[in-house]
Amino acid sequence: MDSFSSTDKLERELKQAQQFGRWLSDEERLALEEEQAQASRVIEQQQHRRKRLVILTGVCILLPPLWGFAAALSFYLLFPDSAKRLAVIAGSALIFVSILSVILMGLLITIVANILL
Repeated sequence: MDSFSSTDKLERELKQAQQFGRWLSDEERLALEEEQAQASRVIEQQQHRRKRLVILTGVCILLPPLWGFAAALSFYLLFPDSAKRLAVIAGSALIFVSILSVILMGLLITIVANILL
């Protein structure tokens, strides 16, 4: 068993050496392995998050009051980059409209107060 794993390790190192055109130092090899492990963890986390969102979307589809939320989740699952951009635009617009409505209400209250006094 141990000879198979050491043989596999040597074959992996040989492939890396052929790919990079030289043998990697221990630090470079460890950094490369850490980078690959980090990439696989990120992919695993994305798959887990996507699975949870699919389940949540299914639950929302079963409950009619949450159909709008289900539509939004479906849009996010199908088009994640576009959904993020749309969320930023919608959030910015909401903040802008909120500030504008506060200013307009303040002006309206001031005008009404001046008329009544």
